[in-house]
Amino acid sequence: MRRHDERGAAVADFVMVSVLVVMLFLAVFQLGLTLHTRNTLISCASEGARLGARLDAVPGQGVARTQSLISQSLSPEYARKVSARESVVNGVRVVEVRVIAPIPVLGLLGPSDRLDVVGRAFLEAQ
Repeated sequence: MRRHDERGAAVADFVMVSVLVVMLFLAVFQLGLTLHTRNTLISCASEGARLGARLDAVPGQGVARTQSLISQSLSPEYARKVSARESVVNGVRVVEVRVIAPIPVLGLLGPSDRLDVVGRAFLEAQ
């Protein structure tokens, strides 16, 4: 004789497990998106620093290049706070391009001014 009190338990188990699997997938996906955003910002800042460190350029050109690259690859919202300056690191003059951007928490949306990355390049006029 079969017991009828467990009828429908497989459906409930499937729903509970699938919700957990979907949540885990979304968390891993969001972590990957956050790391991708950070690495893209570092790459854009480094490229802008290389342009600003050239002999025939000024650091402000690096800011414009960084903003252009970030706007093309991510979103113009991420390119709002970009600055450049000359500094000395271990006795070597470098150009630093700093990008302050939001951390993507839900897709590309998130709290602003939480992600701070810097790209550096050796100044050619040394």
